[in-house]
Amino acid sequence: MSRQLLALVIAFHLLTGAQAQVSARPSPAVSTGAPSDLLDSDEFLRSQLAAPRTRLSDFDEQADALLKQMTLREKVGQMTQFEIGMVTSGKDQDIQIDPAKLEKAVVQYGVGSLLNVKDEALPLPRWRQMISAIQAAAAKTRLKIPVLYGIDSIHGANYIREATLFPQPLGMAATWNPHLMLRGSQVTAAETRAAGIPWNFSPVLDIGRMPLWPRLYETLGEDVHLASVMGVATVRGYEGASLSAPTSVLSTMKHYVGYSFPTSGHDRTPALIPEITMREYFLPTFAAAAAAGSGSVMVNSGEVNGTPGHENRYLLREVLRGELGFQGLVVSDWEDLKKLVNIHRSAASEKDATRSAVLAGVDMSMVPSDYSFADLLLELAEKGEVPVARIDEAVREILRVKFALGLFENPGPPGSPAAVGSKDHRAVALEAARESITLLKNEGGVLPLRKGTRVLVVGPTADSLVPLNNGWTYTWQGGKDYLYPKDRPTIRAAIAAASPTRFIAGSGFEEPGNLKAASEAAASSDVIVACVGENTYTETPGNIDDLTLPESQLRLVEAMIATRKPVVLVLVEGRPRIISRIAEKVTAIVMAYNPGNEGGQAIADVLFGVVNPSGRLPFTYPRHANALLTYDHKSFEDQDTSFGLKGFRPQFEFGAGLSYTSFAYSDLSSSAPTIARDGTLEVTVKVRNAGKIAGKEVVQLYVTDVVASVTPPVRRLRRFAKVALQPGESRSLRFTLGPKDFSHIGTDRKPVIEPGEFVIAIGGVKAPLRIH
Repeated sequence: MSRQLLALVIAFHLLTGAQAQVSARPSPAVSTGAPSDLLDSDEFLRSQLAAPRTRLSDFDEQADALLKQMTLREKVGQMTQFEIGMVTSGKDQDIQIDPAKLEKAVVQYGVGSLLNVKDEALPLPRWRQMISAIQAAAAKTRLKIPVLYGIDSIHGANYIREATLFPQPLGMAATWNPHLMLRGSQVTAAETRAAGIPWNFSPVLDIGRMPLWPRLYETLGEDVHLASVMGVATVRGYEGASLSAPTSVLSTMKHYVGYSFPTSGHDRTPALIPEITMREYFLPTFAAAAAAGSGSVMVNSGEVNGTPGHENRYLLREVLRGELGFQGLVVSDWEDLKKLVNIHRSAASEKDATRSAVLAGVDMSMVPSDYSFADLLLELAEKGEVPVARIDEAVREILRVKFALGLFENPGPPGSPAAVGSKDHRAVALEAARESITLLKNEGGVLPLRKGTRVLVVGPTADSLVPLNNGWTYTWQGGKDYLYPKDRPTIRAAIAAASPTRFIAGSGFEEPGNLKAASEAAASSDVIVACVGENTYTETPGNIDDLTLPESQLRLVEAMIATRKPVVLVLVEGRPRIISRIAEKVTAIVMAYNPGNEGGQAIADVLFGVVNPSGRLPFTYPRHANALLTYDHKSFEDQDTSFGLKGFRPQFEFGAGLSYTSFAYSDLSSSAPTIARDGTLEVTVKVRNAGKIAGKEVVQLYVTDVVASVTPPVRRLRRFAKVALQPGESRSLRFTLGPKDFSHIGTDRKPVIEPGEFVIAIGGVKAPLRIH
């Protein structure tokens, strides 16, 4: 077996188990017109891992031939990445290519990559003009190596003014629909490449298990299986069957690894992650994306167990390239080699930092705003302190990516670009927003609202597109409202289009407002829709020390509750803000996440029953600020004590979500009561729409290992499938579980399956299993 194939098998086993064969196709005896393409999560995953795609190894010969022609200075240039300000003048919408700056960066220094926007998203024609000018400069160099341009298309091509914007990734995870994630990622890729940008710094594969972290909304949730499936869908949507296609972009697995679990909850701060925990929860998402062929990795800006990510040779070389079999380009994050000196203090000088990071496995440095890296690395190489062989290794990866993307043949924008922001693309974004919205409470069936209901809309997230999108929207922090489209309704506007509506903000995000006016307006209303949550943020500006919803917003909702009118709470937020003070007193709760520009319409569609909600929480919603356990916690944490402390009792559980219909589960059965450790198990369950309207149910299969040598979680998600059912319709779903589904990481840091008792649970029904 080749080294590459062996690594692929290891990565695949980390995630799914090599012997797992799965089908959520409905049983013919029970099905009533089921779609023939219904796949469960594992079958979807395996189909994407097997899908046609570009292999970077196919370009070894071309890369090696070009590498032999390059001087040391040209090689170092290829390892250098600058932000766009290094080749432009002006700001905001007046930014222009500066010929003198461009000449120095691209022609004299031969930089391999440029990235980012200077200040604001640009119109598509301006992007195409700038990218063309950059590539024209590259064509003037001795070897005519094109520039690799990269950008953060996090939830759509969010730095292109006309682009289609989707829910942020956490909201996409809430759809529990990998087919929709795949389609949305295809749209994002096509619209990004239309600008001439072939490299996307997405997806974030950091597992979302620290709710305070200000980038939680960029993750795909707290569960390994859900995040892995949705991550692979993202990678395959971006990269497509051919990286050189005018609708494909190179994906980036980030931020490898452990970035999302800082002890403080603050951005870019240290994490402490034991090796077993790292392998059980943090590596599998990257293993899955590597197996799916993702062509680049961005390194964790923080540190894990005292070692900064950019110096962690063990994780970058032994694990990433060795165990996971990653083939592709490793790029630093923003200015992170310098931060080894002035933040981490693990290097005495920038020269030392450059040497240690490159030797650890960094192929390209996002410098990003001076020539220090190129000058220092050239000096280090000339003195033999960084072997030329290591530089050749890095440049080979960069060149392979450029050949794979077809940049040598077509370096500029595609001649026939995708229709950016088209009606069809917006329809996909609206569908995604609708499927993400999660109904968490519906006391007395107050929802859906009837047309004609007199609605009072209050709250700081009600009448702006900004919080619907959050950061990475037209600007880094997403706060410039004049850049947002004028033809997309806010929540208030969309509700007003459906029913008589009054709007009074009542309070700001942090500031008290006119509660008296809001309370008086409630007297002539039938129902109050209170839209609360967070304003825009990302990265360090989003750091907080308390997840509790700000006091001004809590008081607003309490004032609305005091009117004795039904209160529907709409949460627009990138992380779960604590609402325990009001949760039991409001009539309904709708979790909207950050649904994007189509979110106002999607929320109104759910409130008025145009759409039956089908989103499910991709994280555990905490009840208290310091009770941040995940659903797959240890059994000890379930205990109530005799002196009053309560065990695991979140506000809402992972996977929770209501519908306007009801679903009933029955007939859970397995193919055998006992299997061998290397055996497989077929599990069947019937799900029925027991209500009066059509709806979509997310069928979730959990496995519990009752006793294990490493204390087991109370349960782990192993499969899911989203199923559409008409009223009264039933389907039987079959899942085949393999060895990985019953394994855990043992004390020797390897997967192990131990004999003993297990429990299979789906929809509240359970079946025992013994493994011998």
